[in-house]
Formats: sequence, C-alpha cells, structure tokens
Amino acid sequence: QVQLVESGGGLVQPGGSLRLSCAASGLTVDYYAIGWFRQAAGKEREGVACISRSDSRTHYIDSVKGRFTVTRDNTKNTVYLQMNSLNPAGTAVYYCEADYIRGTCHFEYGYEYWGQGTQVAVSS
Repeated sequence: QVQLVESGGGLVQPGGSLRLSCAASGLTVDYYAIGWFRQAAGKEREGVACISRSDSRTHYIDSVKGRFTVTRDNTKNTVYLQMNSLNPAGTAVYYCEADYIRGTCHFEYGYEYWGQGTQVAVSS
C-alpha cells in the first residue's frame, strides 16, 4: 500500500534551517514527480518545490528560490526539502505528494498521493 510519511518539521527561529524528509513505501520515488506543498493557517495551499522523475529537474516557487532545495535519494526511497534562511512566512504544514501520471514538476495539477504533513513553525 502506498504511504508517504513526512518528518523533520518543528520550531525554528528566523534565519534557521530545517530539512524535511518524505519517506515513501509502496512506490518508487524515482518513478514519480514529487512535490512539496504547504498550507498556512487561513491561507490556500501553495506549491513550494518539486522534482521530476527521470531527469530529476526541479522547480521552486519564487519566494523560496535560493533558500530551499529539493533532492531525492533513491537508495533510501526518500525525497528531502532543505529549507534555509527561514522566515515567518514559512510557517505552515508541509505535505509531500507523488504523481506518476504527471511525472514532470507541476503545481497546478493534482497529485495522486499525499502524506500526512509535518508542521513547520518559524518564530522568535
């Protein structure tokens, strides 16, 4: 059965860093586009970063470019989101999503599978 489990969230001060993990079972992450989405309280869900299958191309929302990096470790069947220089706008629940039908990075279309989310809070 397919399962995506996010971890690594927590409370961090502005300017700090966190690395989120998305551990997959029941699917092989290098066969799927993997997207990171977040939803802050009172706001709509937004795509943050994604990595394509096959060529591993990545894409980022403008507000996190240069600060966030998404990577894939096929030996661990895990995708990571490294978040540096965090600011309060990064406070949200972060979700890992996987899509086989659309294997190229995208934010505007739905993904097939979702994780349970991990909370990130950026506050002094």
